[in-house]
Amino acid sequence: MKQFYLFLATLILFSACKKKIEKTQEVPVKPTPDFVVAFGSCNMSQEPNPFWDDILAESPDVWIWGGDIVYADTDDVEKLRAIYAMQDTVAEYAKLRAEVPIIGTWDDHDFGLNDGGSDFSIKEESQQVFLDFMGIPEDSERRNREGVYASHEYEVPAGKVKVIVLDTRYFRSELVKDEGSKKRYKPTTDSTATVLGEAQWQWLENELNQSDADFNLIMSSIQVLSGEHGFETWGNFPLEVDKLENLIAQSGAKGVIILSGDRHISEFSKTNIDGLSYPLVDFTSSGLTHSYFSFSGEPNQHRIGEVVSEKSYGVITFDFEKKEADMKMKGDNGVVLQELKQTY
Repeated sequence: MKQFYLFLATLILFSACKKKIEKTQEVPVKPTPDFVVAFGSCNMSQEPNPFWDDILAESPDVWIWGGDIVYADTDDVEKLRAIYAMQDTVAEYAKLRAEVPIIGTWDDHDFGLNDGGSDFSIKEESQQVFLDFMGIPEDSERRNREGVYASHEYEVPAGKVKVIVLDTRYFRSELVKDEGSKKRYKPTTDSTATVLGEAQWQWLENELNQSDADFNLIMSSIQVLSGEHGFETWGNFPLEVDKLENLIAQSGAKGVIILSGDRHISEFSKTNIDGLSYPLVDFTSSGLTHSYFSFSGEPNQHRIGEVVSEKSYGVITFDFEKKEADMKMKGDNGVVLQELKQTY
């Protein structure tokens, strides 16, 4: 009996020690990504946006507006200014703005005209309102040149990310209506038609040729690779698509990724380009406050995965050592809706 009690005491002591050891074991710490980009488009300031707290929780190094920051659709400058001002009154967005750098571009609804382009009557005035909203200083060179395009570099100890923000509105040629099908527009046959305009094309070429960044993000408000749906897309200007792809390949720029919005859906598109050592991805993230819930399908020969037709935002985390970009579409509370990892 004495031996039994001795055995029982030893067992109890062993169990207590084991529990103590288990309690003191460290929980593995999730590695911190080298750099985080968050972006999105299609945002109505008067509608609830459920994502600002989630985006802030991502601890992004930068937030990129992909266009349609607000829905104004007006040639009244003061009305346009007032609608932008509404976005600045959104409390959760203000928290993000206070902690995270905000950059980006416009699309048609914040430009001021649905599907609008170079012939919009107040594009000069609209540009200044946009720059005011983005907090661009009055003495910035961006105040004195046409278009809202810009580039931004972010360097951390592990590497560098460059964000090239395009303007697909100010210079864009007229769209060709498709009278022969149910599609809205069709590709133009005009060899002089343009998306970016001569000055912006030259600027983009310089930005890519001179870039020493590990990753180069090109923010286009409209999709580049998905060009078969008949809505607004670079595909309506096929020669411009070829020009962009050739420019990317010939520049030697590392880790080029296209970001886009506009469509009220989110999807990944990917293609291989001659002379480019990695696939070109177009990550579409749209929209923040409203989306194409009735989406029932459309062609996209470059699509990877499925279309996400619910509201979402985009996040990309970069690992410089692995040369990897982890791209995620996310919903409320940071739920991952779809993911694509790409090595460069």
